Formats: sequence, structure tokens, C-alpha cells
Amino acid sequence: MPGPGDRGGVKQKPKNAGKTIKRLLKYMLRYGWLFFLFLVCAFASNVGNLLGPNFAGKAINEASAGAGRVNMQLVVRYGLLMLLVYVGSNILSFLVNIGMMHVGRYVARNMRRDVFHKLMDLPVGYFDKHLAGDIISRVSYDIDVVCTSLSSDIVQILTSLVTVIGSFVMMCVISVPLVLCMVFTIPVSILFTRYMSKRTKPLYHARSVAYGEMNGFAEEMFTGQKTILAYAHEDYVCDRFKEINKNAATAYKNADGLGMTMGPTIGMISNIGLSAIGLGGALLYMNGIVGLGQISSFILYSRKFSGPINEISNIINEIFSALAAAERVFQLLDEAEEVKDRDDAVELSGAKGHVEAADVEFGYLKNKVILHDLNMEAKPGETVAIVGHTGAGKTTIINLLMRFYDPWKGKIRVDGIQNEGYTMESLRKNYSMVLQDTWVFNGTIFDNIAYGKENATIEEVTEAAKAAHIHNYIMRLPGGYNTVISEDGGNISKGQKQLITIARAMLYDTGMLILDEATSNVDTATERKVQDAMKRLMAGKTCFIIAHRLSTIRNADNIMVMEHGDVVEQGDHDTLMAQNGVYYRLYQSQFE
Repeated sequence: MPGPGDRGGVKQKPKNAGKTIKRLLKYMLRYGWLFFLFLVCAFASNVGNLLGPNFAGKAINEASAGAGRVNMQLVVRYGLLMLLVYVGSNILSFLVNIGMMHVGRYVARNMRRDVFHKLMDLPVGYFDKHLAGDIISRVSYDIDVVCTSLSSDIVQILTSLVTVIGSFVMMCVISVPLVLCMVFTIPVSILFTRYMSKRTKPLYHARSVAYGEMNGFAEEMFTGQKTILAYAHEDYVCDRFKEINKNAATAYKNADGLGMTMGPTIGMISNIGLSAIGLGGALLYMNGIVGLGQISSFILYSRKFSGPINEISNIINEIFSALAAAERVFQLLDEAEEVKDRDDAVELSGAKGHVEAADVEFGYLKNKVILHDLNMEAKPGETVAIVGHTGAGKTTIINLLMRFYDPWKGKIRVDGIQNEGYTMESLRKNYSMVLQDTWVFNGTIFDNIAYGKENATIEEVTEAAKAAHIHNYIMRLPGGYNTVISEDGGNISKGQKQLITIARAMLYDTGMLILDEATSNVDTATERKVQDAMKRLMAGKTCFIIAHRLSTIRNADNIMVMEHGDVVEQGDHDTLMAQNGVYYRLYQSQFE
């Protein structure tokens, strides 16, 4: 049986890793000069590390000259030079690490900014199909994973390549025969790393998806905690979370468990190479081909050569995890945005409110039609009520009027011009909305009421609150209109939240008004008072009302009765009651 949280996000196949890396580099190159400076410092640090073994080998050669023939001045000189380059190298490494931390922070800030702006441009349908927790996971967890990797792993890989190449060149200079002793381990390491990368990359992508689903489920359950407790559904929810958590843990184990084998395996291959160097070096020394200093330097360079390879194999897990997280972020950034305004779109200002819908057909899914050939007309100043059973398509009409979605067929016009002929922003600004699902944000009551009107005065806000019958309640609060509402209005009741949204709509004076069960959360006595205020709010405006309490829409100019996406009856209250049809039965059922 499907339960809460089963909706999940739309799973997409991972993109090409090369494209993901290019896009990440673009973010880093926004600070190109800074990034370049750190790379130069990292390069200088590695050059210092490469010079150290060379000085050490020379010092050993001088010290092994034999009793009485040791030039202590040169030994001390080479020793001091080795100390100097290592200290300088470590200082530069410290500066690079600090600098890249700042670059990672800048990249994280820019990525979050781009993602947030993208979310503001996405259509409503995207949020209908994706869990809020999964979206939050991309904005927070995935970007954190990416930027942590950028702060350390990218520079480490780039500098390791310098160390590997430099060490290999120095080893060739010291002794080609010794290079041949370890050269067989290089292709083995490369082939093994390529093989493991192909196996682990999809596992890290699956891990990111699993974590997104787990966060989405947790967010959804925390939001509905009261409902879960009311229905004593705790055991079922815990079992569902246990299953989702197990899937996430399994995905983590599969990815990291396999990835963790890379470091030890590469280390074993490197140690086999080191053993071959030791054996080959001993034979060459016995034959007088190389000296102790050369062997010592070669071994140090071989460790520097194999060390970065081991480090890369150890952090390759983090790289794959970061790439998988980056792909999820870029998937969001690549989502189709809300339909852009046409080039010839005009501004809608001071709408008269003549709204028409002609032969409109629409559905949220391609194979499921919600509205069939909808025809409707609301003249300026008229009130149109939309009634019907749950799922009849009432809210869908509102979504089309506000152009949250565009109809498949047919046209919706405002003042004689099709919706698409207006700019999206100006069209929506000409509607005021009071929804059943109230929304308040973390801020003062004043800010919440004045949300839609710039530069609103306290007098205007107070007048709107009085009209909505919420003023007396606000004045009883310790801070009055400066009282801070907690996140999602957790410190006030649903009825009070709804009255605040009604006051917000009253302050936001427009020519068209949408009321979707606007008084569903207030008591009957308050509703009667608010109805008087609503009449003043509706005066002279084109109003669309969705209502289940049919007594509240008796005075509507036109009542549309919907069933399964069709308008089955239409007319005023008296006309529909006289027909003894669907509306009559709905109305009578509320008083029996």
C-alpha cells in the first residue's frame, strides 16, 4: 500500500562526468585570478618537495665518501637547503589550503544563489512533482559535498599530478634501470583506477538520490506530525522510515564500501614496486652502477611518485560523491523554467476584470484530462462561484487563471486579450488571492499583512486588519503589529493565519479577486463578521470564489457547478435551485 512520502523525486540518469567537471570549473574560474594564484603557490610547493630528495641524495653521497674525506661544509649546506625547501613548501601548502577554503565558500555561495534564483523561475508543476526535502537536500547537502571537494580535492589532484610527473622525471635522471624496476606497477594502477571508477560512480549517484529521498520523507513526516499522531500512524511511519533509511544506508555502504578498497589496493601495488626497487637497487649497487646517494634519492622520489597516486585513490571516493552531488544540482539548474513572456507581451495595468474561458482543455498528466471544453465568462464586477465535489477541477481553474499552468487547448482572456499576451508578472499582480492553504512567513505581523504592497503604512495595515476582524487579536499580543510570527505561523492558530491572509488581500487592492475557501478555518461567528468585510473587499471587483459552504455564495452573479471536469450547471442561486438538479441536491444536503 502506498503511503506518505512515496511520491519521491524524478530519477534521472547521471550526465557525462566531463560536462559536470567543466561546469564546476566555470564556477571556480569566476575567481580566476585567485584560483590561478593558488595553483601557482601549489606548483611552487610541489617544486620544493621535489628538490628535497635531490639535496638529501647529495648530502648522503658526501657523507659516504669515507673517513677523513667527508666535506662537512657541503653536507651542512645540502641539509640546510633541504630544510629550507621543505619549510617553504609547507608554508605555501598552508596558504593554498586556506585560500581554497575561501574559494570553496565563494563557489558554494554562488551555486546556492543560482539554485535559489532557479527555484524562483521554475513552474508550479516542478514543486508538485518533487518533494520539498529532496529540493532542500540539493540546496544544502549536495552543494556542501561539492564545495568541500572543491576546497581540497581538486587542488590536491592537480598538485599531485605535478608531483607524479616531476618525480618520474627525476627518477629517470637518476637511474633508468631503476625506473624499469617499478614501471610495471604504473599501468596496473591506472587500469585498476579506471575499472573502479566505472563501478563506483553510479553507486555514488544512487547514494545522493537515496539521501534526497530520505530527506524528503523526513520533511514530509515532520510537517504532518499532528496528523500522524491523530491517526496513531506512528508505527507505520517508523516502518517506512526504517525501510527508506535502510535503502540509504545500503546505498552508502555499496558506494563507500567498494570505494574504500581502492586505496589499500593501490598501496599494495606501490609497495610491490618499492620492493622491486630495493632488490634492483641492491644489485646495481653491488655492481657499482649506482651509489648509495642515488639509491636513497630514487627511493624518496619513488615514494613521492606513489604517494600522490595513493592519495588520489583514497580521495577518489569523495570526487565521485562530489560529481554525483554536482549532477543533482545541475539537473535542477537545467530544469525547464516557467514559460517566458512573448516578445509582444504587454503590461496589464488596472484590469477591468472581463475574464473569458473558451473551449479550455487541461490536465496535469498527459494521459489524464481534468477540464473538458470549459467555457466561462465573468463580466467586470461580477462574482463567479465555482462549486462541486472534491476533485471536480475547481482549483485547476484558478491555476489556469493565474497562469500557473497553460491550457492544452482553448483560450483564457482578460479584457479581450489572451493570457499569453500579457507579461506574467503584470497578469498575476492584477489578482488578489486568499487561499485555503494559508501561507505566512517568519516575520512581523505587519510585514505579513503588507507583503503585497510596497511602502504600506501602519495606518493602511491597521485598517485592513480591522476589516478582516483580526485587529483586536493583534493588539492583545505583547508586540502588537511588531509581534514576530514563527516559521509557518507555528505560534498562531490556522484561523488567525487565514484572517491575516484576508487582511493581506484587502490591502493589496486589485481589480480581480480569487477566494479559495477563504473562511474555511474560522469559526461561524467570525465568519459572519468577515463576510461583511469580504463584501466590501469584493465591491466593484471581478471575483472568483471556490466554496463548499454554499450558503456563502447565494448572492453570486453566476454559480458554476462542476463534476469530473465538466460544467454541468450554470446560473444564479434561484435559477439553479429551481432546476432541482445537482446544485439543488448539494445545497439541500448541507441543511439536512
